Amino acid sequence: MIEENEFKKVCKLSDLKEKIGQRFFIDDVDVALFKVENEVFAVSNMCLHQKAAIIYDGFVEDGFVTCPAHGWQFELKTGRVPSGIKGLDKYEVKIENDDVYVKVFKKILKW
Repeated sequence: MIEENEFKKVCKLSDLKEKIGQRFFIDDVDVALFKVENEVFAVSNMCLHQKAAIIYDGFVEDGFVTCPAHGWQFELKTGRVPSGIKGLDKYEVKIENDDVYVKVFKKILKW
């Protein structure tokens, strides 16, 4: 089950540096934000390989972020790995004036 939340103001667009990730916690969700050619992408900050919260520190090139620990790549537009299978969660982003808003969702597990 996924719980939907509203868009939350995260930062100013002018606070983001080109191809340099930043980490934010939005409603307790760990998010990596990247600005590439004035488009902003938000993905989960947790690498699937070693469950390390370091995606924000990854290297950005050709529309992908590469995890700094072991080189796993994820497409910024979709969160998917290069083969196309599911990778990181991708979150909606909107920009109004100079403000960046992100809409996250929490995965709620029911055992």
